[in-house]
Amino acid sequence: MRRLAIVPALLVLAACSQPSIADRLVAGQWVDLTYDFDSTTIYWPTAQPFHLTVVSAQRTPGGWYYAANNFAAAEHGGTHLDAPVHFGQGKHSTDQVPLSQLMGAAVVIDVSHQADSSRDYRVLPSDLRNWESAHGAIPEGSIVLIRTGWGSRWPDRQRVLGTTKTGAAAVPELHFPGLSLDAARELARRRVSAVGIDTPSIDYGQTKNYGVHRRLFAANIPAFENVAHMEELPLTGAFVIALPMKITGGSGGPLRIVALLP
Repeated sequence: MRRLAIVPALLVLAACSQPSIADRLVAGQWVDLTYDFDSTTIYWPTAQPFHLTVVSAQRTPGGWYYAANNFAAAEHGGTHLDAPVHFGQGKHSTDQVPLSQLMGAAVVIDVSHQADSSRDYRVLPSDLRNWESAHGAIPEGSIVLIRTGWGSRWPDRQRVLGTTKTGAAAVPELHFPGLSLDAARELARRRVSAVGIDTPSIDYGQTKNYGVHRRLFAANIPAFENVAHMEELPLTGAFVIALPMKITGGSGGPLRIVALLP
């Protein structure tokens, strides 16, 4: 299990909070749901990939070691945020998404069995209802994470995307699971805070109109894509914190997403 060290800010928060909150923050188990950003990071075939340029990695004339790098990449690649403005004119940009929508109780919808049978599987309202039959209604304000099992394929581009091509020629060859438009409508009606998935997009690879993006973003519901290690989360009870790079006017951005286990 991938666990994160508790950062000093959380220790300060814990010290000032009630003992039950402090115990959970300090002694709880944290799971990192973020892929590393490096030369293997998967981006949309038409997007600029991640590139790191070393500025310095050596001792200076003064005798101390100094490391610094430049990096460049598209907003949408690796574990990242899709801000509602990505497909919704006038909706929240990356810097405008409220913090309240970037953290909350996790609802994990496991459709890995269905996705095993169809790489073009789309989550149905019945998948949501089956979860609710076992766990109760999906709470308003929760973060819904769709587990398709695609994380086991990372970072194999062929197995994740369905193609190793880049550029516009690759787009018709994309194959991976996503949500159906009807499921997106159901989640919007439930007023969830955000929707995440372990594939490159909340729309399945063969989409022609990105209807899931358009429906959720019309309701200012952001998306988290390429969420890692979702198999380490229970179907209910975890708490997610998902903080993107705060890009003014951004349509998305690199995301550091973690979960506190129950």
